[in-house]
Amino acid sequence: MEMIVFVGCQGAGKSTFYRERFFKTHVRVNLDMLKTRNRERLLVRACLDMQQRFVVDNTNPTVEDRQRYFELANGFGFKVIGYYFEATIEELLQRNAQRAAKEQVPELGVRGTLKKLERPTLAEGFDEIFRVNVLQDQTFNVVRLSDEV
Repeated sequence: MEMIVFVGCQGAGKSTFYRERFFKTHVRVNLDMLKTRNRERLLVRACLDMQQRFVVDNTNPTVEDRQRYFELANGFGFKVIGYYFEATIEELLQRNAQRAAKEQVPELGVRGTLKKLERPTLAEGFDEIFRVNVLQDQTFNVVRLSDEV
């Protein structure tokens, strides 16, 4: 079984990537939908108990933010895979502006997340880490980073 943890700013392509790569195989855990950390914790725990593959589709910018998932998954035998979404502030703001008005994140929020974004490492507990970039044609370039970190 696997737990996938996305890491990246708002507008980096995380939810689109989920829909393209994992929609049919993994449950999506997303704080925007669930609204509270308690609901999120309950869904993660249900996935772990059922041995159900899942993706944590949140920004998860810091080591501390990501640690909660490692703590929950401890002892369940899940492989933990990180996907790190790299983007420039210009790319993030451009994609954010293309969202429906009520789904847009204030520019200060995007900039704040980018400022505290910490690249994930194997030392945190990841078994593998991939870097994801959105290309000009809106496809994804995915590179395995695990051997480099």
